[in-house]
Amino acid sequence: MKSDLELDDPIFQDYLKQQGYNLKHVGKCHVGTPKFVDTFGENVHAWDRWGPPVMDDDRYVEYIGAMGVTAPVYSRELRGTLADRATASTSFGGWIRQRNGDVFPRDAHYSVFLADLAIRQLKASALQAPGKPVFSQIDFFDPHQPYSIPQGYEERYEYLRSVVQVPASFHELQDEGRGSQNPIFRLYHRYWGLYDEELVKDYIACHLLQVELVDYAIGKLFAYLKAEGQWDDTLILFTADHGEMNGRLGLADKGAYFHPDIFRAPMLVKPAGGSIGAPADIATPVSLVDLAPTILQAAGLETPLQMEGASLLDIMATGTRPALEQVYQLGIHVGTNFGFGCQARFGDTAWFYGYSATTGCEELYDLGAVEPVNAIDDPALAGIRARMVRHAGSVMRADKRWSGYFASFRLHNMEHFMDESLDDIQMLKPQL
Repeated sequence: MKSDLELDDPIFQDYLKQQGYNLKHVGKCHVGTPKFVDTFGENVHAWDRWGPPVMDDDRYVEYIGAMGVTAPVYSRELRGTLADRATASTSFGGWIRQRNGDVFPRDAHYSVFLADLAIRQLKASALQAPGKPVFSQIDFFDPHQPYSIPQGYEERYEYLRSVVQVPASFHELQDEGRGSQNPIFRLYHRYWGLYDEELVKDYIACHLLQVELVDYAIGKLFAYLKAEGQWDDTLILFTADHGEMNGRLGLADKGAYFHPDIFRAPMLVKPAGGSIGAPADIATPVSLVDLAPTILQAAGLETPLQMEGASLLDIMATGTRPALEQVYQLGIHVGTNFGFGCQARFGDTAWFYGYSATTGCEELYDLGAVEPVNAIDDPALAGIRARMVRHAGSVMRADKRWSGYFASFRLHNMEHFMDESLDDIQMLKPQL
């Protein structure tokens, strides 16, 4: 549950540095700024806070100042409400203008600034070490609430607002007296305060507009690489650290709860040097732990023994992924929920199982469902539930780090472990 890396914890960029790569980084750093600075050097642009620093970022202030643009402020802000469904509460962001009242141009947005800064870093690298390979990491905050929509997206908003639909599960938690959802979901529903369908439509529209804004920023970087003749020789990995609820169950963003929407994120890969054939969509589930082996392989390095991932370049070439027992752990976000999750495939269906040690609640999802529904109490899936419980138990016992979870997990699911000795429930058998 430790949130920051120690200085002597190796990260894959350390291996690239030893291999002779020039390292560059811009944007968010959520694994501990000291480690990033130690690896990337004093010119690293890393901020370790929830949202972008914006006006605390001297380079951004200089960037918009050169455009004659003043600080951004909200011109229209989306807000959730408290339980009375009237008192404004959580801010989801919204549309921005300049502090002086003028429109806020798209090119002055913080995400576009990050892409511009990455380009400037690549230009600097060419002067610092001509011919030296470069690793550039760009960590955008967007698309993420609180949203900040600049000028230029008015027509797109009107169109998106007319076609977005409220998720079918939106009303499931509205009546707090019914349903059997995990209390953690209800806690987060109260936090976000999404009770109004029109607000949800605006939220989804803002999210999609922010996606388009990131596309615009990334497009500037791609155009630079192509203009400099570096596109073909560049490996590009584009993904996200988590998904987005976008109104499902009346929830937004993510949280300390199990739901496939926050674990599922697409990953786009553009290989270097034509190393892979025709473009293809790979349906095989992969993981963020696959990023490091992929990048190291592209740099001509072997994957260190402590890395669990597999190279995406190999996966794209074969269409399959070596077996990896992916474990999901929950902890603290807005609420506290210590939990354990895993996935398994039975036949043609991939299932996700989550266990909350905090509440004792369990969740079972078909990972192929467009809108996943917790089917833990579905009588028709009792056999699948039993298999997933046994599978989760075997995964927990295979690694002593999960012993604390298995202690309560076994009690909550005792009927599934009756063929085993349950005398040492505390797992503290005295030495005779």
